[in-house]
Amino acid sequence: MKSLNDYRELTEEYLQHVISVPAGDGAGLAESMRYSLLAGGKRIRPVLSLAFCDSLGGDIGAALPAACALELIHTYSLIHDDLPCMDDDVLRRGKPTNHVVYGECTATLAGDALQSLAFETLLSSPLPSECLVRCTKILAEAAGYQGMCRGQFLDMAGEGCILSTEQLTEINNCKTGALLSAACAIGTVAGGGNETQIRAASRFGRLLGLAFQIRDDVLDVISTDAELGKTVGSDVQEKKNTYMSLLGLEGCNAEIEALTASAVSVLEENFPQTEFLAELARSLAKRNH
Repeated sequence: MKSLNDYRELTEEYLQHVISVPAGDGAGLAESMRYSLLAGGKRIRPVLSLAFCDSLGGDIGAALPAACALELIHTYSLIHDDLPCMDDDVLRRGKPTNHVVYGECTATLAGDALQSLAFETLLSSPLPSECLVRCTKILAEAAGYQGMCRGQFLDMAGEGCILSTEQLTEINNCKTGALLSAACAIGTVAGGGNETQIRAASRFGRLLGLAFQIRDDVLDVISTDAELGKTVGSDVQEKKNTYMSLLGLEGCNAEIEALTASAVSVLEENFPQTEFLAELARSLAKRNH
């Protein structure tokens, strides 16, 4: 299997060319899309997708457009999440958020356009047609009203309320976990995995997503703006429901450790090459940004 840097470099190179900036009046929208898409980030979703494909001996070159489609969806969600009507954030990945630079209207349209471009990109993949249909369905379900958008809605609806751990987990399984789960499943489909492996990959993504979100909640308290690349302490200021407020630091760390161990077990029980993905899961559990 390739290294983390290899998967990231493949992703970055592809993303550099996925949006062309037209001449004339339409350039502003494309520039806004590129601003957020190329602002950096961990590229965890495409990395997961490529790594699962690679672990099964699949063609990661053929899977690359599908993997990058996940990053397009993720970027659109960040642009919309930062809007004044949502979290009203001014910093993302160490840079001013999209609406701060380009205005609310353009930022909203940039998110919309990135969503459509994600499916256009996925369907440009040379993967077999039956594989493309399966991957498209997985991505659409993960991004839509039963997945990521549902999580965003529940998150906003829960503001001002005191939620239980179970309610918060339901939000985060949709808001964060759905797209991570889709990334793993899409990579497995692209790699020719069987139904048991596709379900296992999806399960791994859900566990990873929950651990990832809990770590995010921890970092919002213990990190700095410079380390995290976005405004810290905003959860407390906005009185958001977080795992830190429910479990405390010790409880969060214990939960992250348990979820990561479960995710690694799912890998080892279902996939032939697990070292890279297991190490990635462990490193994400300890990340500081």
